Amino acid sequence: MGCDSKGVPVPAGQYLNVFALVIYIPDPLGGFLDQLRTLLVPGSNPHAHVSVLPPRSLAVEWPLAAARVRSLAADWPPFDIELAAIEVFPVTNVIYIELGAGAAQLHRMHAASNAGVLTFPEPFEYHPHITLAQEIPLEDLAEANRTARRLWSEFQGPRVFRADRAALVQNAVGACWVDLAQYEFSR
Repeated sequence: MGCDSKGVPVPAGQYLNVFALVIYIPDPLGGFLDQLRTLLVPGSNPHAHVSVLPPRSLAVEWPLAAARVRSLAADWPPFDIELAAIEVFPVTNVIYIELGAGAAQLHRMHAASNAGVLTFPEPFEYHPHITLAQEIPLEDLAEANRTARRLWSEFQGPRVFRADRAALVQNAVGACWVDLAQYEFSR
């Protein structure tokens, strides 16, 4: 039995062949974003993050993918990520926070990672961001967007955080994500 990133037990046999590489956002910013997402999407189990590799299936066992990420992370320097404005993706109606500083580094990390055993034909072009709400009924989207923008404008905490590690995570039944391995950026 494993645990999701918040420590909740996940029974064996409940894991899916869906993996992602993420950078978690530390508190107080991460906690604020988790509360905001829970408000916008009641019943969600958020853990604020930026995806380096969006969810994907693997054609190999995860330890091979983990070894590839470990070798890549050894060459990645820590860097700052700045959160900017709230936007909405037009096709999917996902409410998200656009990134300022750090977006170029994330693009480079994604390009290096989305190769070899981690290759996956992604349905959308990579766009580093922080998801706040998805799968919202269209009739509720405008109000959710207004609420997100208002609360984000009222947030008085830091809007920049240091990215110095990433986590390889696996999806489990019930929209739960389990941390498999952590990687410190070394260069």
